[in-house]
Amino acid sequence: MHKHIFSVLVQNQPGVLAHIAGMFAARGFNIDSLVVGRTEDPQFSHMVIVSSGDDLTMEQIRKQLGKIVTVVKVRDLSEQDCVERDLLLIRIHCPPEKRGEIRQLTEIFRASIADVGPKSVLVQLTGPEDKIEAFIDLCRPYGIKQLSRTGVIAIPRDNQRNENIGTPVTRRVRVRSAVVSTAGPDVALPPS
Repeated sequence: MHKHIFSVLVQNQPGVLAHIAGMFAARGFNIDSLVVGRTEDPQFSHMVIVSSGDDLTMEQIRKQLGKIVTVVKVRDLSEQDCVERDLLLIRIHCPPEKRGEIRQLTEIFRASIADVGPKSVLVQLTGPEDKIEAFIDLCRPYGIKQLSRTGVIAIPRDNQRNENIGTPVTRRVRVRSAVVSTAGPDVALPPS
């Protein structure tokens, strides 16, 4: 069983989420985590779906997602290097004499205390899923009163290297039958 993270670009229309969730349910696939949000283009939304299974099942999920009409693009981010984050809000039982311990724990994990009550603290933490799980495990002895997570969001890393870094980019622009360089005076343009 492997965890797979699917990045799904969908049209921003009513019913898309229900359609995708219905596809998972109809085929007996489990969704471990599902996050949906708008993209830089308001016509599209980005879904990050986490599911677990063998490679054959995960390939079947990818193909089935690709068949849905409102799905624009499907990528399995498990096959590439990506940045993934999860957001945790956790209310921990914490009488005043334990606040120093909880504060040290939050500093180690680079978390922040979002709220303090008479007998509890609310901690906010972002990071990869394994970091979130480790923090939750360390909080259990204190007593977890409430816990809420966003689920995984992910985006692939930009691994493309630009071999021409530092080299001026030359573009040719036609203005009234003349060729003008927009790269600067030191760049010679080939004859047109």
